[in-house]
Amino acid sequence: MKAVWLREGRLALRDVPEPVEAGGDAIVRVSLAGICNTDLELVRGYYPMDGIAGHEFVGVVERAPSAPDWIGRRVVGEINVVCGSCATCRAGRPRHCERRSVLGIRDRHGAFAERLALPIANLHRVPDEVPDEAAVFSEPLAAALEVQEQVKIERGQRVVVIGDGKLGQLVARVLVLTGCELMVIGRHPGKLAALPAGIQALHVREDTLPAGRRADVVVECTGNEGGLGLALRLVRPRGCVVLKSTYRGEARANMSAVVVDEISLLGSRCGPMAPALTLLESGAVDVRNLVHARYPLADALAAFDHSTQPGVLKVLLQAQAR
Repeated sequence: MKAVWLREGRLALRDVPEPVEAGGDAIVRVSLAGICNTDLELVRGYYPMDGIAGHEFVGVVERAPSAPDWIGRRVVGEINVVCGSCATCRAGRPRHCERRSVLGIRDRHGAFAERLALPIANLHRVPDEVPDEAAVFSEPLAAALEVQEQVKIERGQRVVVIGDGKLGQLVARVLVLTGCELMVIGRHPGKLAALPAGIQALHVREDTLPAGRRADVVVECTGNEGGLGLALRLVRPRGCVVLKSTYRGEARANMSAVVVDEISLLGSRCGPMAPALTLLESGAVDVRNLVHARYPLADALAAFDHSTQPGVLKVLLQAQAR
């Protein structure tokens, strides 16, 4: 099958063997896969990967020896494959399993391919009402929802999302449903224009920041090392900064402010898939205007180039399964 292989920061389209299911696995024929900032950072050296990249996908189950009733179902998938038996799993923190593999990121081939293998336990059925172009956002939308799993966001709270890119857009779309006083700060007017009505958007240049009251919660989605410093300048004393960015390199920030202002720093990664699918099914979150381009898998390298251009949001790959 065709697949996009990442090794030492270089992408290549390869012919590779088809995946072989282990016990409890399903083989999924990939329909669409999304390029996200983590994929771009992997190319830049965020994590030393050697394998098939990609972790956002929607597809159809082709084989499932241990669960044949799943065959033919349209699915999305949890990206963390866990052991279920280590101390962390037994403590109820399976996403941080000591022996986990992560689809398209760590020790498991990913979704930029015609087919992939994932345990049945990781799969979620896509409701019929959710088209592939929306379902492919399930994993990053779940990551956006994780903010509310970790921090209580209440009506009237002042919340700022820094970053107008793919993840920042999704975080804003779920936070606005809480009734908080939400502002999204970004550097790209075109991306800010994609925000739904009712979300206050602020275009900033360089390090200019809004005047006035500081936020109770700041969610940092910039995808660069300057985001934490910016977030610390926006949050009130004893407020909370939620960090969503993953990138190569080290953050630049005045950490003394964290101590003096008693600011809580909270890392936030993957989130709940089932509620994400519910939001897509109900139409409460609309992702249609986030798709900027769609490429066949054979043109994956061009798709990656496109996704790095300023002002571009989601670029999708359409797998050409045999």
